[in-house]
Amino acid sequence: MNIQFNTDRNVSGNEKSTAPLIALITEELSRFSHQITRVIVHLSDENGNKEARNDKRCLMEARLEGMQPMAVSNLADTHELAVEGAVEKLKHSLESTLGRMHDSK
Repeated sequence: MNIQFNTDRNVSGNEKSTAPLIALITEELSRFSHQITRVIVHLSDENGNKEARNDKRCLMEARLEGMQPMAVSNLADTHELAVEGAVEKLKHSLESTLGRMHDSK
């Protein structure tokens, strides 16, 4: 499972800041790692340098082998919390979709 980060111009996306997020995503999605080829994470700040609540956005897209990509997004006060929320949403979507596929077989 390859994890790729993209950021807007208001967000710093260096290796030091993304390493703990990559570890979190890898751990949380580990049970799906054989079906996920790539996870693309887009981090943005919805209102630039202005201070506001829930203005950090994480859009997370999972590319699944032989299936259409799955995308979720989450808003939070920090990018870390936005990623945590998005990975939970993605995990639930994967469980639901892949569970239905397994049940139909």
